[in-house]
Amino acid sequence: MNSTDQFEALVREHHESLYRFAMSLTRAESDAQDLTQQTFYVWATKGHQLRDTSKVKTWLFTTLHRAFLNARRRQIRIPHDDLEGVSEQLPTFSPEPGNHMDSSEVLSALTRVDEIYQAAVALFYLEDYSYKDIALILQVPMGTVKSRIARGIGQLREILLPHDEAPERVSAERDLSSSLFQEPFGGF
Repeated sequence: MNSTDQFEALVREHHESLYRFAMSLTRAESDAQDLTQQTFYVWATKGHQLRDTSKVKTWLFTTLHRAFLNARRRQIRIPHDDLEGVSEQLPTFSPEPGNHMDSSEVLSALTRVDEIYQAAVALFYLEDYSYKDIALILQVPMGTVKSRIARGIGQLREILLPHDEAPERVSAERDLSSSLFQEPFGGF
């Protein structure tokens, strides 16, 4: 298999999960596409330096997260114009209605969680990464990962399950998202 075929196989294998992670961070289709493309570009130019090929997926997610953080820093330093005037020109992201109704609600709620917790929660629950892998990707200690996940889930609970809602709705939402709200410390 030549290097072009290897690259294409790598893109096929990891594109969807990288894009989902980018969407969970950016909440904008074009930004997620740019981050995903940038990640594969960096792999094409520097991927040959990775000695342990079993760590390709972790390397890709780490690279994407770094690119996101760098873009966020640039965004803070350079003010942007108000885009409300061109909102009709912006692309829309429409998940399949029947299959993603619950996940779209959770993804929407995730945007209201403190930014420091979003990446850890997204990697743990959306991408099924272990604490160890998340610690490598985010370059923080494993205890910090566990703490961020626990606090992020706590905030999601407050957002999705406010105390003043009717018991029937709270019960239904708990049923729909029970797997999301399992305690993160149970299985390490």
